[in-house]
Amino acid sequence: MKAIIYEEFGSADVLELKEVEKPTPRDDELLVKVHATSVNALDMIFRSGESLLFGMTKLMAGLKKPKHNILGFDVSGEVESVGKKVTKFKQGDLIYACLRTPGANAEYVCVPEKYPAIKPANMSHLEAAAAPDTGGTALRGLRDIVTIKEGQRVLIFGASGGVGSYAVQIAKTFTTEVTGVCGTDAVDMVKSLGANTAIDYKKEDFTKNGQIYDIIFDAVGRNITSYSKCKNSLTEDGIFVTVDPQSTVFRYMLNKKVRGYMGNVIGEKLDYLRELIEAGKVKSVVDKVYPLSQMVEAHRYYEEGHPKGKVVISLQD
Repeated sequence: MKAIIYEEFGSADVLELKEVEKPTPRDDELLVKVHATSVNALDMIFRSGESLLFGMTKLMAGLKKPKHNILGFDVSGEVESVGKKVTKFKQGDLIYACLRTPGANAEYVCVPEKYPAIKPANMSHLEAAAAPDTGGTALRGLRDIVTIKEGQRVLIFGASGGVGSYAVQIAKTFTTEVTGVCGTDAVDMVKSLGANTAIDYKKEDFTKNGQIYDIIFDAVGRNITSYSKCKNSLTEDGIFVTVDPQSTVFRYMLNKKVRGYMGNVIGEKLDYLRELIEAGKVKSVVDKVYPLSQMVEAHRYYEEGHPKGKVVISLQD
């Protein structure tokens, strides 16, 4: 099968299209023919060998050389076969999933049974490949980490990105007061996703406009914003939640107004997300689509910054 391989850490130039052996599923795994995958921040971290969260990502990615030679965490595709212990899926099922360990940048990938869910019927594979990591991460942050409620005022920082675009839509399913912070060229898009107000961060600093929120959701991480910058924009019981756990781990130990977390997207979350998608309440925002052979260009585009929604990789002509 064809796959994108990397054998050393570095820039996007380390990625190569090669022929490799087709994987064989274990007893608790599905063999999935990949129709589409996507580019995520974690792909950049694994590819570069960057060490985050006290070296945990370095241990997962590899110390001196890559532990996993194929990247790709999101997958949408068709089940070709299942292991003998698999009970929830069968050959021919169309699924989508976010993998715990990478491998989706290939024509086939093995997926443990607890991670996938049936693909939303009203989504193409390209749209479905944009949903698992970002949609699942947004859902976990808003529903499980802070328990968003009707009547709360919510601000999404990074509202035009992969996680942010889903966070705006998911927040609107729980409460009516949602504000998105984004760049100038994404204001209209963020409003179209349901935000009551879209703040252009290039023109206005939301931390200085006098508005306060029950939840501030940082969908970007990487210390671009922080609790210290946002604390005066929170209500007395307000919570700052971020997808960057490293920047908040010590502060969280001392301050319960801060929540940092990582994805952990399993099938249950994707089942819930599918219900929202099929009900027309949320959708994927796809910025650009590249073929597998142009993975280097896809990584470069992602690293240029600020894609609107997701960068998706198609494995079908």
